[in-house]
Amino acid sequence: MAKDIYFFGKDGRYAALSNFAGSAFSLDGHAWRTMEHYFQAMKFEGSAQFERILGCGSPKQAKDLGQSRATPIRRDWDEVKESIMLRGLRQKFQDPELRALLLGTGKKRLIEDSPYDSYWGIGPNGKGKNRLGELLMQLREELSPRD
Repeated sequence: MAKDIYFFGKDGRYAALSNFAGSAFSLDGHAWRTMEHYFQAMKFEGSAQFERILGCGSPKQAKDLGQSRATPIRRDWDEVKESIMLRGLRQKFQDPELRALLLGTGKKRLIEDSPYDSYWGIGPNGKGKNRLGELLMQLREELSPRD
């Protein structure tokens, strides 16, 4: 039995673990189309760019808008980005089907198989930080029933 679960993109059994998955949720009075929308918008909280990202159509558009530096990102972003990601994931995985999917991964290592992102995923050389996978495993532990 495989010890690792790789996820990335829109396809595959574990595609819902991705921030691009069409898993809507509500948080702080806003309806988020995807985790990517939430995460990217939080770089610009309280600005017009936040509203643009909130209302855009696709997670790819949200990412592109979030990576634009036409509007400066919040100064504390590097310090708060992981706590923001975890907060959004906690809300996303309140959905019973998503929670069951995450808990169903057991003790397996979750790996965002992004060939582009060496921080949230494993990047082009497979040696990235995999912080999204790590946060999902942390959340899985939080959600796991205690004996």
